[in-house]
Amino acid sequence: EEEYAKEQEVIRREFAMGFDDPDRMSSELVFATAFQTHPYGIPVIGHLDVFNKLTREDVLAYYRRHYVPNNMFFVVVGDVDAEAVHARVERLFEGIPRAQYPPVLVPAEPAQLGRREEHQDFATQLTRLTLAWRIPDVTHPDMPALDVLSTILGDGRSARLYRKVRDAWKLVHSIDAYSYTPAHGGLFAVSAELDPEKRAAVTEAILRIIGEVQCGGVSDEEVEKARKMTLAEQIGSLTTMRGQASDIGGNWHLTRNVQFTGEYLEAIQRVTADDVREVARRYLIERTLSVTSLNPEGASRHVALDAGVRAEPEVRKLVLPNGLTLLLREDRRLPLVSVLAAFRAGALAESDEDGGISRLCARMLLKGTESRSAEEIAESIESVGGSIGASGGNNSVTVSAGVMRPDIALALDLVADVLLRPVFPEEALGVEREAQQAAIQEEDDRMMTVATKALRKALFPGHPHARTRNGTAGSVEGIDRAALQAFHRRYLVARNAVLAIYGDIDAAAIVGEVEKRFGGMPEGDLPFESPPVPAPLAETVTVERFLDKQQAVIVVGYPAVDLRHPDRDALDLLDEACSDMASRFFVRIREELGLAYYVGTSQIIGLAPGAFLFYVGTSPEKAGLVERELLDEIDKLAEHGLTPEELERAKKTWLGKQKIEMQSNGAVAQVTAIDELLGLGHANYGEAFRRIEHLTVDAMREITRRYLHRKARVVVRVLPEKEGR
Repeated sequence: EEEYAKEQEVIRREFAMGFDDPDRMSSELVFATAFQTHPYGIPVIGHLDVFNKLTREDVLAYYRRHYVPNNMFFVVVGDVDAEAVHARVERLFEGIPRAQYPPVLVPAEPAQLGRREEHQDFATQLTRLTLAWRIPDVTHPDMPALDVLSTILGDGRSARLYRKVRDAWKLVHSIDAYSYTPAHGGLFAVSAELDPEKRAAVTEAILRIIGEVQCGGVSDEEVEKARKMTLAEQIGSLTTMRGQASDIGGNWHLTRNVQFTGEYLEAIQRVTADDVREVARRYLIERTLSVTSLNPEGASRHVALDAGVRAEPEVRKLVLPNGLTLLLREDRRLPLVSVLAAFRAGALAESDEDGGISRLCARMLLKGTESRSAEEIAESIESVGGSIGASGGNNSVTVSAGVMRPDIALALDLVADVLLRPVFPEEALGVEREAQQAAIQEEDDRMMTVATKALRKALFPGHPHARTRNGTAGSVEGIDRAALQAFHRRYLVARNAVLAIYGDIDAAAIVGEVEKRFGGMPEGDLPFESPPVPAPLAETVTVERFLDKQQAVIVVGYPAVDLRHPDRDALDLLDEACSDMASRFFVRIREELGLAYYVGTSQIIGLAPGAFLFYVGTSPEKAGLVERELLDEIDKLAEHGLTPEELERAKKTWLGKQKIEMQSNGAVAQVTAIDELLGLGHANYGEAFRRIEHLTVDAMREITRRYLHRKARVVVRVLPEKEGR
């Protein structure tokens, strides 16, 4: 009973956290509007008033009724002995008999006979708009054509909605389309983030584009591109054991046919342009439309892998004459190739005046080159089922592409073109600048982000770490085309570059192809050889912020080391030990005391010394108690370090996560290229396994005593406004 009561309180807090999340509330609004009889209209977590009436006996009765062998299926995929697993499962369930399990009768959703609209206010700065139509279940013969339609309309930068509503008409910050296809009928939806005064115009624009499809249809080229994108996405999802298990389990759960995915992909290949137009006419109609939006206050009323164990495939390193570092990895398990170029940039490359330029430059790289428009870049890669993206992080700028093996040359052409010959068009710059400023606005809706920003400023005054990768609205506004060109000339140069090409390649043959395309990249220089060191923290600093939210967040930060420091591995392991659901913080604060919804740790890592952070989310009336408990647990950890049991658990968890995360070539390319770029070497991720394994209890105690100083830390409290005013 005591454990049940504590867990009840934790789940109540989860309800409150959901009430603060605009994306979650927007999704719940869509489904509650479209499904008014079927359980799809009920939030997955349920309703708080119903939950509050549940008793321990209700939960036990539910468990005994549904958790029976004849209502289970079991999926195992990976490097296992199937017969041994089968025998093991049989032994585990031996003696557990079948149970009487009457069929569950799910009420059918009545036919929708008219347009529905629901617009609500929320504590946010952007409107989240969704247009959704009811569609059949996943096994219906029209579903392949509907999925192709959703890809043509809203998947990728060359999709119709993105090209027109975002890029051409500049009405939204983001837009996409998807088809949700479960077992009992689903939704075809278009969702967008936009300024609240543009809601009516965006609704009209979306319906206009759908009308164009219904009247004029789609091209054979669009259908072929959608087929390839679907095929590439499906192959990509099978690169991990989790993906394969999910595919088999999902097939069986929804259709009782483990081969359903293969058959579905065959059906996708048979979809024609006429099929796509026909399903648009049949399903995307006024009678079955639900329009929902979540708006700022008042706006709803206005319509306006393990290298230490596995030697193959190995990574080969070459340096071109201009100084560009090339990493190659042959892996022929699947006909996929990942290309990633990385450059040192981020916080150390920016100032208060141009904060956010790394990220803005990355986004602008794909907006046009001397020979290709943004639309042509997106169209050419997506027409072969591939993808291309660019990102600006805390320490780097990256451009990546993924394709199937026959399209390697195209991927290299595009990556080279966007890196060597970008034009940074003024019109696109305005759009991307606004999008980044919108992202900055959205950060102010998230309590954890607000807390982390405040901690950065207090812990790193006057240092680049005090800034976040998006910059500020003012700094982004001041970034013009000339600034981007200067940034590009300074940082996107050969000696500051690592190019990784991993997958189904011939390493020897591809070197010449790389030299042909990247040999003309200017040499330049490697920056940040001696990055600035933050000023030491002499005393504890306390910061408070107040938001219009229902929850409270406490963050505690300590100065730490740079990513090349010998103590880096121990801090990574400490992070793992303090972040999972078995950690002393989770067990004490969430489980034993029932004071928090979430609790954990994170780090600020870079070429300059960073920070180690503890965080907890709780209810405002318990914030003071939670802060005392958190600091008490940190002080105990600082003095005594990890127990042998904690250390062993953390090692196993860290090693397991790394192996899972490094299954795909894209993931390995990302990690090894960044490690090579930042001076750790491409072999670092494999060598880290050995270093982590050799850490001892005594070594970890030295680390906690060295870095978790009770007299020199930053404590940030983010509280509801009514609590602080």
